[in-house]
Amino acid sequence: MQNSKKIFNIRVIPRARVNSVATDADGTLRVHTTTAPTDGKANDAVIRALAEYMHIPKSSVRIIRGQTSHNKTIEIL
Repeated sequence: MQNSKKIFNIRVIPRARVNSVATDADGTLRVHTTTAPTDGKANDAVIRALAEYMHIPKSSVRIIRGQTSHNKTIEIL
């Protein structure tokens, strides 16, 4: 079996009114989270939101670039 990984860019909007995931015109996923970006809590919320949006386990989603940035690179295993 081949190890298939998908890597893509997302834009995170912390302290949003509601949690949601949307796609921009250029194909970038925009993840809105109500969580504040302190102590990595927003990153955890982003992982949960993407896992739920894609119907995959949270352990399959990993932030590989942009831990402290609004722009992040995500890897899906």
